[in-house]
Amino acid sequence: MRPVVLDDLVGQEHLTGKGSILRTSIENGRIPSMLLWGPPGVGKTTIANIIAHSLQAPYFQLSAISSGVKDVREVIEEARHKPGSVLFIDEIHRFNKGQQDALLGAVEKGIITLIGATTENPSFEVNSALLSRCQVYVLKALQDADLIRLLQQVTEKDSFLSSFNIHLQETAALINISGGDARKLLNLFELVVQTASLKQNNTKDIIITDVLVMEIAQKKVALYDKQGEQHYDIISAFIKSMRGSDPNGAVYWLARMIEGGEDVKFIARRMVIFASEDVGNANPNALLLANACFDAVNKIGYPESRIILSQCATYLASSPKSNASYVAIDMAIAVVQKQGDLPVPMHIRNAPTQLMKNMNYGKGYQYSHMGEGNFIPQEYLPEKIAGTKFYEPGNNARELELRKFLKERWKDKYNY
Repeated sequence: MRPVVLDDLVGQEHLTGKGSILRTSIENGRIPSMLLWGPPGVGKTTIANIIAHSLQAPYFQLSAISSGVKDVREVIEEARHKPGSVLFIDEIHRFNKGQQDALLGAVEKGIITLIGATTENPSFEVNSALLSRCQVYVLKALQDADLIRLLQQVTEKDSFLSSFNIHLQETAALINISGGDARKLLNLFELVVQTASLKQNNTKDIIITDVLVMEIAQKKVALYDKQGEQHYDIISAFIKSMRGSDPNGAVYWLARMIEGGEDVKFIARRMVIFASEDVGNANPNALLLANACFDAVNKIGYPESRIILSQCATYLASSPKSNASYVAIDMAIAVVQKQGDLPVPMHIRNAPTQLMKNMNYGKGYQYSHMGEGNFIPQEYLPEKIAGTKFYEPGNNARELELRKFLKERWKDKYNY
């Protein structure tokens, strides 16, 4: 059902309607390299296909989720021998700087006409050198009337759906669930028709109602919406799997996010947080690895980043766990909020001037390294909360060592 001419495209009249800038460029056979920016399922890939079909140009297509620099260079090398080649890259914002840089020379020299599709603001996600060589076109979310028109088209023209007698009695549920995404709408519509037919002994007469759509969608649709509820459900399942020391669960939910096109930086950022919140001092190396993972995926990008993410996720899931640092800081913040700005004890105040020294700032402070074992017992908390214990080392090998160390230093003061 994907259109091959502009007149069949639904929506985006500001770009493709009569006299519009993009239509004029296509009709004149002279199009610039461009970035198509807009939400999912509004026609970015379709417009690229229409351009290639209209120009009768050699057409190459890559996805930034599954392609690397090697794939880009192979396409460019082939395009050298095919003048006028068009290269369409879906999710181009997922290419890292190195991958985007690999396109620059070919775009500059006219070896390829680049069409990049992105759901993210290209000003932030596409490097400035490549951005300056591309015209940016902004696509809008499809309106209800556009979506209804699509439904009517597929009931008449699609080889599968046209075999049924479909009555669109109600469309609100289809439109609401699709969220303006034509791809999601048509996938859901096909699922509803197919499921309804099977439920009614393969009947060809299908009446589409909101109740029917909601019933089938709730049971069958497994979508990954980066802005919706399932986004949070799946990251929650990922975190809880690592917290529960199940590397198999962690890898499965990681795969769901990767296949759903989740931002590699979002996944890595959550693992950095997890390394401190849930592993903590039970395995201090976890934070080092998670931070290295975050740096690495920023440099590498998909698809290779999946391996780095998997290594980090399985390591965190397989590490001993402690939330002692997390609990400690939340307890301390609660005390700060309750007690307010308690004064810093005089002996540990900074005394950079003679006046401050005359006011007894820093008086009585003992330099810890002068003591046995580099330790001298003295008070570091405000007088009002002296002796309060925030950090309680966890019951794991590494923190039991820390507990022993603190007990030897502080005796019974903090009751370690």
